[in-house]
Amino acid sequence: MTQDKITIKGAREHNLKNINLEIPRNKLVVITGLSGSGKSSLAFDTIYAEGQRRYVESLSAYARQFLGQMQKPDVDQIIGLSPAVAIQQKGISRNPRSTVGTLTEIYDYLRLLFARVGHPHCPKCGREILPQTSQQIVEQVLNLPEGSRIQVLAPLVRGRKGVYRELFQRVRQEGYVRVRVDGKIYGLEEEIRLDKNKKHNIEVVVDRLVIRPEVKTRLTDSIETALKLAQGMVLIDTTGKRSSLFSIHNACPHCGISMGEISPRSFSFNSPYGACSSCSGLGTKIEIEPDLVVPDKSLSVNEGALFPWSSPITTRRHRWKWAARSYYYEMLEDVSDYYGFSLDIPFKKLPEKYQNILLYSSPDEIYESGEPFEGVITQLERRYHRTESDFVREEIFNKYMTTRVCPDCQGKRLKKESLAVTIQEKSIADIAAFSIKEAQGFFNKISLSPTEALIGREVLKEIKKRLSFLINVGLDYITIDRPAATLAGGEAERIHLATQIGSSLVGVIYILDEPTIGLHPRDVSRLISTLEDLRDLANTVLVVEHDPATIHAADHIIDLGPGAGEKGGRVVVSGSLSKIIANPESLTGAYISGKLKVPLPAKRRSVDFKRVLEIKGAAQFNLKNIDVKIPLGAFVCITGVSGSGKSTLIQEILYKALAQKIYHSKEKPGKHKELLGIGNIDKVINIDQSP
Repeated sequence: MTQDKITIKGAREHNLKNINLEIPRNKLVVITGLSGSGKSSLAFDTIYAEGQRRYVESLSAYARQFLGQMQKPDVDQIIGLSPAVAIQQKGISRNPRSTVGTLTEIYDYLRLLFARVGHPHCPKCGREILPQTSQQIVEQVLNLPEGSRIQVLAPLVRGRKGVYRELFQRVRQEGYVRVRVDGKIYGLEEEIRLDKNKKHNIEVVVDRLVIRPEVKTRLTDSIETALKLAQGMVLIDTTGKRSSLFSIHNACPHCGISMGEISPRSFSFNSPYGACSSCSGLGTKIEIEPDLVVPDKSLSVNEGALFPWSSPITTRRHRWKWAARSYYYEMLEDVSDYYGFSLDIPFKKLPEKYQNILLYSSPDEIYESGEPFEGVITQLERRYHRTESDFVREEIFNKYMTTRVCPDCQGKRLKKESLAVTIQEKSIADIAAFSIKEAQGFFNKISLSPTEALIGREVLKEIKKRLSFLINVGLDYITIDRPAATLAGGEAERIHLATQIGSSLVGVIYILDEPTIGLHPRDVSRLISTLEDLRDLANTVLVVEHDPATIHAADHIIDLGPGAGEKGGRVVVSGSLSKIIANPESLTGAYISGKLKVPLPAKRRSVDFKRVLEIKGAAQFNLKNIDVKIPLGAFVCITGVSGSGKSTLIQEILYKALAQKIYHSKEKPGKHKELLGIGNIDKVINIDQSP
């Protein structure tokens, strides 16, 4: 018999006072009350913990060892409990590879769409790439210098796991003698053992020859054989130098550039077949920051301008002074004598040529040993990459390194070949840079050929569905490529909520922790509709919440209290909104009905606009080159609809700019022209939702 309610008997977790409670199933239930009254103890530490524990216990012993055993909450009995899913205000992932697109699977569907209906272009000239004939491939190979030794290879396996015994046997039966596995040549008469857990590249050696005019016929036969064997692909290996992949599917006849098979992994920044090789798909590179190496360019080298090479001996005359017989000082004297410049000139007044020599290295061999001078940045990079000391590496990273946008992919994470595939003149990175609202507009208006529309119909349906879910939870302003680590707690919770709706689970208890936090009242109604949709899938939705609109929309309300801590942990009233309002002991009911109100101050502190912090030209993300004055010594509120730029202005620009000036922080502030009034500030503290 199906239970129509969840019955809790004797709940004593944390400050709960042995409470008994009945919660209707398949309803939107709000748990409210004072902060510290026991809401989270009931929702997460009792109901969710027991639901999760029971689910884990139903699994096999083998599966349980990977999931871990949860402690049984302090409760006598819970009847009618279903599997529970908790959606809390916690950062989803600190992994730099995790984005909004990967979390919601939107990016996975984009990869599939681009692999099936994308139009490849030459990354060099921009022309659309069309299939290349075998004769065109032969002509390009014959353009190699005469006498070049080459191997014609048929790539059968590229970056896939397995042992491939049957493949080797089949190739041997077809009369081939050699294969190249992960760059090493094997005879097929050998027993080739591969690690099944590692990815492998396997190519059949079709022919080996030397480039001469008379080999054209033989080369043509070999290339056509390789193309047939490898389903339209051939690898030409210039022995010991480089390998060139050719394809009859995608090739530029003008530049001779061939692209391999276009598949979803070609657009994955987590795969070596799609990721930018320079930054490994991160979009950023960690490098030595010259401004941290020379923090004060008004100092001369003798005064310690080169911070890593200066000796911290404070004097009245100089901020830094070289130790008596410093090793670095002797090297720098040699450099200055060789090039004829003074170490007493302020660093900023040195010609750029000499600045680069001091930072990066000398082009000339200035020492008797025949070695050039190793600049300070070059030396730091060498020490960082070669040292075996974690302390030295951490010290260099903390003091002198910063994260910059990858110069090769410009932060787009993918190879140039992958970025050259477009749909309606947009690359996958261009679409990922759209906000959710912009992406919805793009896909609602997308124009495909009848064949492309048929191929991409189901994929487009899934993309549009997930975009709609995110818009309904008030996240229309975030971009698809936004890193998960930058999401606020409320944003992370709503993304998790949108993902759960997309999963279409039925018969589950969903437990949410204040999902309206950070939302403008304009967006709360859409979030409530989403919660109701989740409920209408035959799920029980428990929401820990204080928001009046959510409380009004609830099917059932549980008010805990009457106070906080030891004075809380009891059920003040449980039932409909009218029952909550009618109960004289319910503070929530008193505020909802308007009997109690938060008093407005009769007199407000006067604001002195002569003492302000002034941000000029704020233009980070969606800020439109705005100027803002923030008075000091006052309680200042920054408000606006969700996504209007509040966090960008305060956290990305103001806080980071102050931290950089006051604490010499390495984090670069958001785009702005200048920040005035810093002289009035000596400390800055950022309190956010980070755990």
